[in-house]
Amino acid sequence: MDKQFDVVAIGEYLIDFSPNGCSRTGNPQYEMNPGGAPTNCLASCATLGGNTAIIGAVGRDFFGRFLKDKATEAGIDISGLQTVPESTTLVFVSVDDAGNREFAFVREPGADTRISRNALNTQLLENTAYLHFGTLSLTDAPARDATIFAVEYAKRNGAQISFDPNYRAPLWKSVDDAKTWMLWGLKQADIVKMSEEELTLLFDKSIEEGAKEVLGLGVDELYLTVGSKGAYFFSENEQHYDPGFAVNAIDTTGCGDAFTGAILYQKCREAGKTAKERLRFANAVGALCATHLGGMSAMPDRKRVKQLLKRNGVCI
Repeated sequence: MDKQFDVVAIGEYLIDFSPNGCSRTGNPQYEMNPGGAPTNCLASCATLGGNTAIIGAVGRDFFGRFLKDKATEAGIDISGLQTVPESTTLVFVSVDDAGNREFAFVREPGADTRISRNALNTQLLENTAYLHFGTLSLTDAPARDATIFAVEYAKRNGAQISFDPNYRAPLWKSVDDAKTWMLWGLKQADIVKMSEEELTLLFDKSIEEGAKEVLGLGVDELYLTVGSKGAYFFSENEQHYDPGFAVNAIDTTGCGDAFTGAILYQKCREAGKTAKERLRFANAVGALCATHLGGMSAMPDRKRVKQLLKRNGVCI
């Protein structure tokens, strides 16, 4: 049966305060942007032409209203977005000259941790080809319980599960706690996107040996990003490497999420593509995301992706 949505994601939807130059007195200025890894992933998929929906929680404040408006503008269904008394979660992003980021979270407890299992819109979980999630919704209850329930419910209703560990050290009580839930997520997933740093954190092995560990947990497809060096694809029978694209990186916020959204978009809308073709396309999407400030607002459409691929000898 056809599903109404290509991808539904559960997890954090928050405010990214991205650096935007300096004031007249020389102090850093920040621009308010919509963010959060699961929602960035949805924005990427939606901008390419997919149907997406978010399950999450925002505060009953002007930040929450801003996020609802921005998701709607991005083409993301917000019928699963809960409004809670806690303040909308904020994160301040610092970007160095190479585009690398550092995060400071304002999340005590933060609306994104208050996703209620009892208030979940289960119709979304019944009508999606993929459910995508990360670990930020596993750091604290009740969002953890809601995420576990959503994964199990979506599976029972025929959805494939997509997972991105998205490790953020300051949000965990300990590294061991983080690793426990990262491994739990891997065991639920059909498709995984993770970084080389996350693979090393979990298994402390080479890329190839670490990939075997991930696939051994029941994962069908692993996409491993290695920053400016591109990305790998691993499955039981295939292995590919793509070096990515050289671009003028301004802000790498959301690049991995852009990559993931592109993979899921292709799995749903371009099923005839090979794994190697999916990898190349997703690297192009991630690279283009890095050329603009912000996460959701930096997601490229198919026209821009096609132009980048064409300039590099690939036609789609």
